[in-house]
Amino acid sequence: MTGNVTSTAAPDFAALSQAAAAYRGQGGKVPIASLVVDALLAAEKTAKQERLAYNFESLVGTWRLCFVTGTRKVRQRGGIVLGKGLYVPKFAAAHISFSASSEQNLGRGEISNQVQVGPVLLKLTGPAKYLGKKNLLAFDFTQMQISLFSRVVYNGQIRSGKVDSQDFYNQPISKLAFFAFFLVTEDFIAARGRGGGLALWIREN
Repeated sequence: MTGNVTSTAAPDFAALSQAAAAYRGQGGKVPIASLVVDALLAAEKTAKQERLAYNFESLVGTWRLCFVTGTRKVRQRGGIVLGKGLYVPKFAAAHISFSASSEQNLGRGEISNQVQVGPVLLKLTGPAKYLGKKNLLAFDFTQMQISLFSRVVYNGQIRSGKVDSQDFYNQPISKLAFFAFFLVTEDFIAARGRGGGLALWIREN
């Protein structure tokens, strides 16, 4: 069951909607980065407090990366803090896609991550699995494709930095890269990565 954002998060929901619309060029100005960061943190807090749950099917589709935050280590505290955050430059179009498996295995599918700068397109794909109760999507990239002026110049397997692709579904989350989604709507999705950074994607199709 897909969770819904409640009225307690309405102001932040509106700020994120404004960011998505303005980034698409549908009118208005994008909110300043600090407001978007605050909105994402508020949405994450709401998701935890209300135990919102999202299903894998709600993520299926193609999403364009709109906003990200970096992280930096804090030696004194032994942890990390969020960076200021920034809108992804439109000349470097970055998309992430999720597709469900044709098998009868709920929560299993494929992830695709691609970045295009001018005529150069880099695309990474691999298996993904979703833990609905925790809204965690774990993944591993096993295939790389490079295109130049829409012509594929390289397409082959890449050596995983974590685990062998054949053993992916048997691996614990602690050994895999993952996104912890805390907001999923028809228009945009938001998650925290394993490294601690936040990301906001807007639906492409």
